Amino acid sequence: MLNIFLQGATPGRGDGFTSIFRHLGALGLFSLAIVDSSPLPTFGGPDILTAILAASHRNPWYEYAAVATAGSVIGAYLTFRLARKAGSAYLHSKFGHRKLDAFLNFFHKWGTSALAVSTAVPIPMPTSMLFAAAGASDYGVGRFLTVVIICRSVRYTFIAIVADHYGRHFVRVLRHPSQYWGWLLLFAAVIFSLIMAGILLNRRLTAANIG
Repeated sequence: MLNIFLQGATPGRGDGFTSIFRHLGALGLFSLAIVDSSPLPTFGGPDILTAILAASHRNPWYEYAAVATAGSVIGAYLTFRLARKAGSAYLHSKFGHRKLDAFLNFFHKWGTSALAVSTAVPIPMPTSMLFAAAGASDYGVGRFLTVVIICRSVRYTFIAIVADHYGRHFVRVLRHPSQYWGWLLLFAAVIFSLIMAGILLNRRLTAANIG
């Protein structure tokens, strides 16, 4: 699936299902971002497509960042609402007891931290499962949307800006991440540190207000 997408992203190769999203431009990116936040895997499709479109300079980079963020937030909210409405019993029947219990326990332990990191950093993690875990728990809708909106906007804005400036070089990094794992690890560490600092600051402010 990923190879088909990458082939579709290569100039002159317009065949394949995933190439349709690229030719649809912002609309294709919006649709792919919605799917990416559902249980259906896209293997980093919105990240790669955002970079490709921003590097093409057909439209300003911020349009693609906004479209990707909007689609991702809508998809995340749909997954969240479905899980909340269906309940944990339905999710157990679909995902299996062990797998879902592991994600629920992980989410209950880390909560906002896990949600923020998984939505902000392009790491190989089934983020849609965390969306479902948040919906199946008593996690607030307002907090959920706030975290997803902020972290997804930071993620896609960063990708769009860098792709706009460095074009094909940055697209190559996304297409062959194993060759640049050091820089990607550094980026993940910086984003993680910023997120954790924000969470700790918010907790201190909340504790101070309560006190």
